[in-house]
Parts: sequence; structure tokens; C-alpha cells
Amino acid sequence: MKYLVKIFVVTFLAFVCTHVSAEQKIAYMDMKFILNNSKAGKNAQSYLQKTFKDKQKQFGDMEAALKKEESDLLGKRTVMNKEEYQKKTDDLRKKVIDYQSKRRTALEKITKQRADARKKLLEKLDPILNTYIKENNISLILDKKDVIMGSTALDITNIIVEKLNKELPSLNLK
Repeated sequence: MKYLVKIFVVTFLAFVCTHVSAEQKIAYMDMKFILNNSKAGKNAQSYLQKTFKDKQKQFGDMEAALKKEESDLLGKRTVMNKEEYQKKTDDLRKKVIDYQSKRRTALEKITKQRADARKKLLEKLDPILNTYIKENNISLILDKKDVIMGSTALDITNIIVEKLNKELPSLNLK
């Protein structure tokens, strides 16, 4: 008799648990697509790429000038006395250290701007997702990269991009 009651309870719980999970709505979205293809995301990306290219060109020119100065200094090495040559090499080393410092600072600034842009996008995306979840009675939203297979009807990426574009048309990164 005890076994019969246990089997009945386990079976009842199994039916109840499957029934409850069947009613939950699940959706997925492509977070990378949302961040890269929303208006604000595209604008931020193009601004950061333009800034990076400008800095690359600027630092490339500086590096070329330093290399030219180094080759000129090596060419004049035999003509200069030892003290003068030492002074000029020390000056060149200081310039190289300054160049490296400026380059590192510029790259860190671009990295920080990128992280700030991502943070701002995610902050604006959070209330949009919460509203969408409440309006459509969704229990769980997954990132598309974590989904192996699913119906395209469950993909809410484009809807979220449209809502984000309305909410946040651009970002100010300057």
C-alpha cells in the first residue's frame, strides 16, 4: 500500500510539473546583432572605427618620423662627438617613450569609449526587454548563441532592435 501511494504521488507530481512548464513562454534574441545593428550601435561603431583609423594614421606618421630621426642619427654617429651623440640618443629615447605613452593612452581611451557605449546600450535595452516580457507574458529570454535550435517564431531580435531604435536613436561618445 505504501508503494502504491508513493507511485501515485510521484506520478501526480510529474504530471503537474510538465503541465506547468508547458505553459511558460520562451523567446530568444541575438544580442550581438542588436548591439551591432541598432542605430545607436551602428553610429557608435562607425565613430569608434573612424577614431581608431585616425589615431592609427597619426601614430604611423609619428613612428615614421621617429625612425627617420633614428636613421639620421645613426648616419651622423661617426661625425658627432661622443657626448653630443649620447645627448641626441637620450632625446630620441625620450621621444620614443612619449610616443608609446601617447599611443597606449589613445588606445585605452578608445577601449573605454567602446565599453561605455556597450554599457549605455545595455542600460537602455534592459527596460525595453522588461516591458516586452510583461506585455507578452514571456518567462525566459535566451541569447541566440546559447540556443542550438528553435522556431523562428520565438526570435524577437528584430522587434527589440525596432524598439531600441525608437528609444535610443544615437549615443554621445565624445
